[in-house]
Amino acid sequence: MRITRRGFVAGAAAGVAAGAGLPLRALAEISLGGARLTTVSDGHLMLPGSFVFEGLPEAEVAAIVEPMGVSPSALEPPCNVTLLRMGDRVVLFDVGAGPDFMPSAGELAANLDAAGVAPEDVTDVIFTHAHPDHIWGLLDDFDEPLFPEANYMMGRAEWDYWWNPETVDSIAAERQAHAVGAKRRMEVIEDRVKRFDDGEELLPGLAAVASFGHTPGHMSFELRAGSESVMILGDSINNHHVSFAKPGWEINADQDPALAAATRVGLMDRLAAEQMTVVGFHLPGGIGRAEKDGAGYRWVAM
Repeated sequence: MRITRRGFVAGAAAGVAAGAGLPLRALAEISLGGARLTTVSDGHLMLPGSFVFEGLPEAEVAAIVEPMGVSPSALEPPCNVTLLRMGDRVVLFDVGAGPDFMPSAGELAANLDAAGVAPEDVTDVIFTHAHPDHIWGLLDDFDEPLFPEANYMMGRAEWDYWWNPETVDSIAAERQAHAVGAKRRMEVIEDRVKRFDDGEELLPGLAAVASFGHTPGHMSFELRAGSESVMILGDSINNHHVSFAKPGWEINADQDPALAAATRVGLMDRLAAEQMTVVGFHLPGGIGRAEKDGAGYRWVAM
């Protein structure tokens, strides 16, 4: 596996200097077999600390996050959309927030353009889940799919949950807008989406990995080439601080905190034991690995 973060960022800067016109906010790139995985920025979120830390022991939280320069009261997690180029496939894992969620996010289209990827070049869009920062970027200003030539794929359990008309009334009040927004976008692609299940191979070497809890049908994805593999996590591990140091803690950002914690513990154990490279939507740098650190783990960006 070849890590090319420095060369990629340098090349991006050269492109701007040559007149590309847009700053390419791409964080890292790796090669795996004949595939290239790139993290492309959609900006960042602006969240109260309670979104993650509510109900957790304050002193322990502060001891974990403050040495990292993270505020316990305000969070600005990055949004890293994964771009996979493999043979004739140009694949996006999630589509970012679009213009209607937060002013600090919604930069994916501009950064893809700077990377030389036009919307019509995208052959496949694969969703980890249907939260706003992952699916609201699906539509353009005319409520048409931004990626008009793409095949769309979503886990069956995730699709069924957000498609269910009872979800908007059963979800927590602060998430009801998420349900309405997801359903509106899913209606546009209803006739074009493939639903898949845990373990299913979606593209050659790319398999779905159930990672339920953050949402009821959240999926991660393992890309394998020979003896090497990369795990695209989505939000199954959605921060680089408390979820690494204390993976068994139940996090307020997860819809089913207990299930998400169990999923996270299992993932951490596997990722660290196998020293697997991971791509995380909200992890600084986008690409890295989980290392064992005492009773917990730590995030090491590449």
